[in-house]
Amino acid sequence: MSIFQRLFKFAQAESHAVLDKIEDPIKLTEQGIRDLKNDLQAAMSSLADVKSMAINTRKQAEAAKSRSSEYEKKAMLLLQKAQFEDMNMAEAERLATMALEEKGRQDEEFVRLNAEAEQHERMSAQLQTNVNKIKSTITRYENELRTLKARAKTAQATRKVNEQIAKVDTSGTVAMLERMKEKVDAEESLAAAYADLATESTGLDNDIDAALGNVSKIDAQDKLAALKAKMGM
Repeated sequence: MSIFQRLFKFAQAESHAVLDKIEDPIKLTEQGIRDLKNDLQAAMSSLADVKSMAINTRKQAEAAKSRSSEYEKKAMLLLQKAQFEDMNMAEAERLATMALEEKGRQDEEFVRLNAEAEQHERMSAQLQTNVNKIKSTITRYENELRTLKARAKTAQATRKVNEQIAKVDTSGTVAMLERMKEKVDAEESLAAAYADLATESTGLDNDIDAALGNVSKIDAQDKLAALKAKMGM
């Protein structure tokens, strides 16, 4: 049983490193439980045999006690029959004496069988205690095994997640995001610059056109005045 105590002490440990030092604790525990179940079957077989012997011996003891009582009754009946002169007294006493001798042998047999039955019953009670103890131990270990399996499964899943997280290049990802941010900022700045240039170009053209429009108007007025002068108007 000590191996199970060691295994479940390991199972109670929170560190995965401790579990890794055990050579497949779940399989070892399952094998231990199978061994216990084999022991249980053997103990129950022995218990059945001893109980059968106890019952049979007790029946034999009760039968010897009953025969003893019957021989005593027969001896009394023989003496009563001779008393009423239904048979010869000497013969009655001879037969009664033999009946009492047989009663004595049955009494001795009863004492022997009764002691043997009590011994078998004590052995049966002890075996029953052992069987109950093994059953209780199996139930407890099976419950602890279920807990151990669940914890092992959770530990494995947690370890896999942690391994995946550990493999992630956090610094590289952050650097890449920073470069992306810088590129986006540059694109946005460039777009704003082009927008300013487009606005400035349009304003300049408008100013030039407006200025040129006034000059053309002045030239047309001068030409009209020259034409009038030529015509003598």
